[in-house]
Amino acid sequence: MEAKATEREIHWTASIPFFAIHVAAVVGVTAVGFSWSGVLLALAVYYVRMFGVTAGYHRYFSHRAFRTSRPMQLFFALLAMSSSQKGVLWWAAHHRVHHKYSDKPGDVHSVLLDGFLWSHVGWILSKKYRSTDEAKVKDLAAYPELRWLNRYWYAPPVALAVGLFLVGGGWALVWGFFVSTTLLWHGTFTINSLTHMFGRRRYLHTGDNSKNSLILALVTLGEGWHNNHHYYQRSANQGFYWWEIDITFYVLRVMQVLGLVWDVQTPPRRVREAWRTDECPAPPPAAAPRPQLAPR
Repeated sequence: MEAKATEREIHWTASIPFFAIHVAAVVGVTAVGFSWSGVLLALAVYYVRMFGVTAGYHRYFSHRAFRTSRPMQLFFALLAMSSSQKGVLWWAAHHRVHHKYSDKPGDVHSVLLDGFLWSHVGWILSKKYRSTDEAKVKDLAAYPELRWLNRYWYAPPVALAVGLFLVGGGWALVWGFFVSTTLLWHGTFTINSLTHMFGRRRYLHTGDNSKNSLILALVTLGEGWHNNHHYYQRSANQGFYWWEIDITFYVLRVMQVLGLVWDVQTPPRRVREAWRTDECPAPPPAAAPRPQLAPR
């Protein structure tokens, strides 16, 4: 029990940058002054990087919901990691564990078992989940560039911060990096916490408490359709119906037309319509990420 408690402790030294960026956002806005142009910059950088999180970290690296070339794979990795949410191997490995044990013992961030604070942010700052289990992401660990980025995960966000400062000075650094990153962290983390607390359940037999939320879908470019996603994890679209806004999927469709991605997975009709039956059947077995040859 003592060892378990120690594992769940916050690693305060390693977490200094996390808290420092929050402080820098507040102090920085006070120093440079509030401006609507600053808000627009923060939101623009937020949503570009949110696409990296949703399309890169989540739908590609964690679930292999589409295929792409090796250069584009690197692009998705760099864009995702500019969010400062650690390496793609780390992110995907822990997310795959979450799906395997969602809201059950073994889940890395269950709000039902461990409470809001742990599921929202505590787990990512803890000693327990600092390392990357490459055995869970062998398909990704086969690429040396992804292993390098996973080890030096702080390089992309630092490069972004430096770039913003060089282009726009302290004002751009505050709004484009510190404020945007703080918002991006908590926008992403709502999917781990709030989508297992609030919303509607279309598919009742997912084995967890995942829910759908339009508000969170707008905040996260489509990730708020979380109950849909937990029912059929392989799909590149998480909004299963036209009225379920999923901006990440719309961008992926454009990229597919341009030949940048392909083999974009969508749910078959029997899956989408399963909830209409008197007793919604159990979800299809979660498919392991598909083994892939090196992207072309």
